[in-house]
Amino acid sequence: MAVHDTIGDFLTLIRNASMARKDSCSTQHSKMRAAIADILKDEGYIKDYSEGENEKGFKTLTLTLKFVNSTPAITGIERHSTPGRRLYYGAREIPRVLGGLGVAILTTSKGVMRARDAREAGVGGELVCKVW
Repeated sequence: MAVHDTIGDFLTLIRNASMARKDSCSTQHSKMRAAIADILKDEGYIKDYSEGENEKGFKTLTLTLKFVNSTPAITGIERHSTPGRRLYYGAREIPRVLGGLGVAILTTSKGVMRARDAREAGVGGELVCKVW
């Protein structure tokens, strides 16, 4: 049985596009990818994102990447929990990224949220990725 890590592929797409200094990148749309893109925009790692359709009528998600003096705003982005190894944390155990300089993204019972928002709400969940 094949296992496909769509979120891992999405994060790799962002990492490769920013390192290649591309202005934007496109992928298939999903609610999870849109929620991650929304958090990245709120934290200032990307300029904007938009939802659209390709020529076949499928929904797409296009991210406009952000650069500061021709340096990518995303220094690092990595998948933490994988399909073969799900990692769950309680509200008090959620790890900090670079001592609070980065952002961790979790899926919780209240939706996809930043680690600091999850700590404030007192909910834990699956740690999807870390961005710095």
